[in-house]
Amino acid sequence: MSDVTRRRLLGGTAALGGVVTADLIPALPAAAAAPGKGAGLGPVRIGQQDPRYADLAVRGTNQRFRPKPEYFQVVGSTEQVVKAVGDAVRAGKRVTVRSGGHCYENFVGDGSQVVIDMCEMNEVSFDERRGAFMVQPGATLMDVYRTLHLGWGVTLPGGQCGTVAAGGHIVGGGYGALSRRYGLTIDYLHAVEVVVVDKSGRARAVVATRDPRDPNHDLWWAHTGAGGGNFGIVTRYWLRDPKAKGNDPAKLLPRPPAELLTGVAVWSWQGMTKEAFRRLLSNHGAWHERNSDPSSPYASLFGVLMVNGRSDGADPGGIVLACQMDATGADAEKRMKDFIAAVGEGVTPAATVLPIGRQPWYQAIRSFALSEGEQSSHFKVKSGYLRKRFTDRQIDVAYDHLSTPASTTRALWAVSYGGQVNTVPSTATATAERDSILKVFCLATWQDAKDDGTQLRWVREFHRDLYATTGGVPVPGGNCGGAYINYPDTDHADPKWNTSGVPWTTLYFGGNYPRLQRVKAHWDPKNVFHHAMSIRLPA
Repeated sequence: MSDVTRRRLLGGTAALGGVVTADLIPALPAAAAAPGKGAGLGPVRIGQQDPRYADLAVRGTNQRFRPKPEYFQVVGSTEQVVKAVGDAVRAGKRVTVRSGGHCYENFVGDGSQVVIDMCEMNEVSFDERRGAFMVQPGATLMDVYRTLHLGWGVTLPGGQCGTVAAGGHIVGGGYGALSRRYGLTIDYLHAVEVVVVDKSGRARAVVATRDPRDPNHDLWWAHTGAGGGNFGIVTRYWLRDPKAKGNDPAKLLPRPPAELLTGVAVWSWQGMTKEAFRRLLSNHGAWHERNSDPSSPYASLFGVLMVNGRSDGADPGGIVLACQMDATGADAEKRMKDFIAAVGEGVTPAATVLPIGRQPWYQAIRSFALSEGEQSSHFKVKSGYLRKRFTDRQIDVAYDHLSTPASTTRALWAVSYGGQVNTVPSTATATAERDSILKVFCLATWQDAKDDGTQLRWVREFHRDLYATTGGVPVPGGNCGGAYINYPDTDHADPKWNTSGVPWTTLYFGGNYPRLQRVKAHWDPKNVFHHAMSIRLPA
């Protein structure tokens, strides 16, 4: 097994209570806070004739999309963002924003005349005045993990794709390998600084906090899971555990495990019957039904069942279960082995199980994180939450679509979820879905644009057939819990593919959408910040 393959297998996906006093985090204008380390840069305006333009145009993982604005504005401070937005609005130009370039749809490039690029706003530090960690939107998750871990021995329950930037990841909810144990990233959101545009067209920066007495509190709430490009441009996040006391930074966020156990099991497509396939996926779902309570001894276990489609050629490929968990505790290794055995019970042919690995936590996540190049391709991802295991009908649909040999990557992934995530009320944050035990997604990846039509049709039909009994989409109810806005899918807003009669806004935001619309009307009344799946102004 190659190094890259092992990292792909182990790396997983691409992560309340208490009131903070108002005097600790007052809602002050951005100018009252110290500028970040990027404040010396720019602003740098890069137009279409500049040789740097092409580099910025390809700075994204989904190569199906290439933004072609009149210019890119690379910014280094909140003040520069305010000016860039104000200049664009006065000139009547459409503005979009980019932090890490990992958006799954064309929200940055579609019709944009000005792309504000946040890549140089990448500071991660402790803000003593606010008693919270400050993260700028251009910081990658690996930047965040490294700085928090080496500086204070703490971390955030975020994603495992290390090149994803904090900007989009946090505002969409954020989850990862530690979420079953510690919750979502946004469950630690303390405050947020946002550049907004008022009804007169004036751009300004405001700080909104978790404190319900803060007059800007609704703007904070909207940034706990509504996704990016809706209300303004985030220039800083502050994060701390809402249950934490005092201002010792080493006690204000969760501590990661000292060591991780890692395990991999592989079932070959060779000899995999529909009955065996049904047993495998049912076992996996049933285990999560039994073990997704926050008090479960398996709360630290995170697994990804990667049902990779059958390959052309002599080697048909396989179905991979990659997992990791806290290595501390005398029975940790036994628990991981028991998990792998439970998923494979009664499945023939039996799995090839690799030896259990053990690594220090940061070394493990650094080793398993994919590079930008390893993530870059043409792709389409369609997400869903599962509150219960797949039905036998859904499993049979997956078998029919994935057992047919293909030369490109086609897959269904089921990712461990639940635990601490589900202890938060659905209205406490903009992330409404707090009842699921698995995140799942259908995906196709390919390298050549000439294959776009074929691959898009395959993944669209697979997703439609998987949720055929609910109009082709994961309508909340039964075993489904809607979809995840950080894996946006414009097909959910297309009546050709969503025949359920349930609007896409319900799939992603549940009952929280009307409140999000009210926040939109207050903070972005001119609809400056919009894209194909942004929050709409009230009718």
